[in-house]
Amino acid sequence: MIKIIFSDMDGTLLDEHGNVPEGFDEIIAELEKRGVMFAPASGRQYYSLEDSFMKYKDRFLFLAENGTVVMYKGEKIFTCPMNKQLAQQVLKAAEPLENVYSVFCGTKNGYVLKHQYTEEFLAELHKYYTHSAPIPSFIDVPDEPVKVSFFDPTGHAEETIYPTMRQFEHCLQVVLASDYWVDIMNPGINKGVAVQEVQKRFGIRPEECAAFGDYMNDAEMMQSVYYSFAMANAYPEIKKLARFQTESNVDHGVLRGIERLIKEGLI
Repeated sequence: MIKIIFSDMDGTLLDEHGNVPEGFDEIIAELEKRGVMFAPASGRQYYSLEDSFMKYKDRFLFLAENGTVVMYKGEKIFTCPMNKQLAQQVLKAAEPLENVYSVFCGTKNGYVLKHQYTEEFLAELHKYYTHSAPIPSFIDVPDEPVKVSFFDPTGHAEETIYPTMRQFEHCLQVVLASDYWVDIMNPGINKGVAVQEVQKRFGIRPEECAAFGDYMNDAEMMQSVYYSFAMANAYPEIKKLARFQTESNVDHGVLRGIERLIKEGLI
């Protein structure tokens, strides 16, 4: 029987408007009645996830920052911070890139250079970082980095950001998180590692877990559970990795997949 369900947010659980789908509360009530835990797993900041699920903040398990931070009932149960000097080297390498926004992703805030802390960028940033702050320089940031992120508003991050950041692949993990974002974090850390840490912490086996995802930063999470679901709108490689497929995020595929699991007696 399934004991925990992990779900990516953007392009997966959230609809085309970035909202939690209608019927979500009813599904969560049914899961809780059956003793199944729900775990949002996202590249988003922990505080962003908490703000999105305020009524569930002491009931959900949160995998934030692509697995570098795992929180449960306000307690940090797993974290994997970056070396601060290395994070600063990565941020410096992005300086020549035109129209690319940089974020020092700390444990308290997402930090952005003052000249980039604009209304336009904040509209995008606040989808993922509800706690953010402008800073004059990435030197002496008063926080510990868990990740460094870069945003291309044109949606061509694979061409504009990724090639520059590949120089760090010998010592860090460079992840194309979407068409707009590239994330850099410690090697060997991802949503799958976080899922495995959760499984160890709670004594849950992979075959007692389900996961829903759509993009390449969900790949390791898919491989860490048995009931892996690719969204209909998922990246082709994710569809190859997943054992099952569900409807698109527009058609509330996560809820439909959970309903299927309930109907088949797996929950």
